[in-house]
Amino acid sequence: MTGMAKTLSIAGSDPSGGAGAQGDIKTFSAFGCYGMAALTALTAQNTLGVQAVQPVAPDFVAAQIESIFGDIKDDAVKIGMIGSVGNVEAIGAVLRRHQAENIVLDPVMVASGGHSLGGEDLVEPIVRHLFPLVRLVTPNLMESALLAGGRMPENPGDMREIALKLHGLGAAAVLVKGGHLPEGDAYDLLYDGANFTEFSAPRLATRNTHGTGCALSAAIAARLGQGATLEQAVGDAKAWLGAALAAGETMEIGAGHGPPQHFFALWRSQG
Repeated sequence: MTGMAKTLSIAGSDPSGGAGAQGDIKTFSAFGCYGMAALTALTAQNTLGVQAVQPVAPDFVAAQIESIFGDIKDDAVKIGMIGSVGNVEAIGAVLRRHQAENIVLDPVMVASGGHSLGGEDLVEPIVRHLFPLVRLVTPNLMESALLAGGRMPENPGDMREIALKLHGLGAAAVLVKGGHLPEGDAYDLLYDGANFTEFSAPRLATRNTHGTGCALSAAIAARLGQGATLEQAVGDAKAWLGAALAAGETMEIGAGHGPPQHFFALWRSQG
C-alpha cells in the first residue's frame, strides 16, 4: 500500500463529537488517514448519556457504503453501532460484494449508560453475517458475554475462555477489552486464532472516557489500513489511546464523561 490510507467508519452519529462516526473520523485523522463515514443511526446524546436513537433505513445504509466503494478503494473499515438487524444484513452484503479488507468490528450493542443500541436481537445476525468478513472483533466484557451467550468475564482467565468461544463462532481474531474489570491495570487480550497476546497499561483516573471503545477500534483499523500487523496495530492503538486519555483529562467538554483528546500530538506540537 502506498499513499494515505483511506478508512471508512460504518457507525452511528454522535452529535457531541466524542464517539461514533464523528469520533472515528477524528481518530483516523490523528493517525494520518483519510477518514470517511456511512451513518447507521442518528442519536441524541452528549457527555451525560444517550437520550434517543433513530436507525437509518437499511437500503440507505447500503447506498452510502456502495457509493464510497464505487469510487474509493478503502484500505480498512471500522464497524461500530449498527442499529438494526436489517442494517447488519445490508452492511454484510455490501462489504462481501466489494471484498472489503481489514474490517474491525466493534459490536456496540449497549451504551455505557445502559441505553439499548440493539442488544440481544443483533447477536445472531452479527455472528452470521459479519463474523466471517472481519479481521478482528473488539467486544468489551458485556458485549463478549452477549455474543458468546454466557456470563460476563470477571478475570483474565474468563477472557481467554470467551475469546476462544468467539473464535469458534467464526471470528478470525478477537480482542476482548477488559477496561471494566474491577481492579488492576487496563488489560486487553488478543487471540488471533493461534496465540494469545496480552496488552496492559496503567489505569488512568479520568472522567473523560466518552468514546474510548470507538477510539480504540478505529485506531486499530487505521493502523491495519497502513499495513501494520494485527499485534502491532493493537499495541499502537492502545498506546495512542492511553496518551489521548491522559491529555483529555485537561479538557472540559460537557458536564459528564468527556472525550479523550484525539489530537494531543498535533495540538501539543503547536504549543
